[in-house]
Amino acid sequence: MRGVLASRGALSLVLTTLVTSFVPAHALELRGHKDRLFAYPGILSASEGGAFMVVEYDKMRDIHRRDVEPERRVRSNYISLGVKKKSRLALHEANGRSIETGVTGDYSRARLAVIFVHGRGGDQRLGMNDYTFGGNFNRLKNLMLLNGGAYLSPTVKSFDEAGAGDIRELVLAGKAPVVLACASMGAIICSKLANDPAVVPRLGGMVLLGGAPDMGIAKSLAVRSRVPFVFTHGSYDTVYDWQDQKSVFDAVRRAGNPYPAQFILFDTGSHGTPMRMTDWKQTLEFVLSR
Repeated sequence: MRGVLASRGALSLVLTTLVTSFVPAHALELRGHKDRLFAYPGILSASEGGAFMVVEYDKMRDIHRRDVEPERRVRSNYISLGVKKKSRLALHEANGRSIETGVTGDYSRARLAVIFVHGRGGDQRLGMNDYTFGGNFNRLKNLMLLNGGAYLSPTVKSFDEAGAGDIRELVLAGKAPVVLACASMGAIICSKLANDPAVVPRLGGMVLLGGAPDMGIAKSLAVRSRVPFVFTHGSYDTVYDWQDQKSVFDAVRRAGNPYPAQFILFDTGSHGTPMRMTDWKQTLEFVLSR
């Protein structure tokens, strides 16, 4: 058995077919950027009306053939560096603290925004790097600019109330609906803000990428307010077991009929795979359509 599936042939499906059954008729369609390169390479299985999908992942194809230097520098056809002209490093002052933040676009005028929260050991540079994670952050920045949005990648100093307070201030500093995308331990910040009565009305959705599981999310204000969630996880993640996160997803799904939540499992993917493989166009269309 490879990953979570024994056989692919009979289970391989087309993404569009799977998602159509779960996406409402009024679904949002964003302007795309390099969609063919970043689309999910193959759907191995789908259940719950497309809400739970297992996506094909191949380390040789998705890292070694995609990168010039594996995990350090993606091939040039995956990136568009014009975003550098619209990117800068900013300091946001709030509550006596300085929040160092990489910014792409004009947050004050954006019609939508993504705030990426890194995990332990990271800083704003992780989410602003155009070359790592297969160019996926570069694509996200390009998608935001093409659709009148903004992208923020702050440095999280701690994963406690103070760290959550910093991200809270960034959410409230803008006017646009915000999609909070929290990776690894950064999911702790998402969990805390999921119960913040000032933050939740501003959220367009939450995305947890290889995130720390927290069953409390299922009873959070965000879920009671039907904020859309997307979970992406690797089946070989040795930091946070995907089945623990799947249990959180199942509990969230039980909160609605159906609840706007999706779980993308990368077959044989590791802890960092979601940051490389998450299809941001599909993910943002999913949460912002609801």
